[in-house]
Amino acid sequence: MNMPITQGIHHIGLTVSRLEESAAFFVALLGWKEVRRNEGYPAIYVSDGYVMVTLWASKEPPPNPFDKNKNVGLHHLAFQVGSAADLNGVYAKLVASGVPIEFAPELLGKGPAKHMMCYEPSGIRVELIWPGL
Repeated sequence: MNMPITQGIHHIGLTVSRLEESAAFFVALLGWKEVRRNEGYPAIYVSDGYVMVTLWASKEPPPNPFDKNKNVGLHHLAFQVGSAADLNGVYAKLVASGVPIEFAPELLGKGPAKHMMCYEPSGIRVELIWPGL
């Protein structure tokens, strides 16, 4: 039997059109920490203590917004939360902050897992999921 050569995710690199606002989404709204900045690129590195996300500033605005049904590329990012209460709490925080919400917390399939979908400031779809365990 072949064993995977990889050992999980080290980091995810995302090109964003609104660098500061995208970083604030992770830090101010999701409670992540800013790890460091690279002013030369520019980039901001953020982490929840489990995974790091590198946010790279795009050099030009995207010609068209990403369409999850037509474009090849990132469909969405999914981050796990610790409880149904955490999911509901972050949903309320995102709504109060004006974050675009695709759908509010709902059962995933027949449950007990629940999830929601929103958009960070550069338009990347972000799923927050409680696995129901």
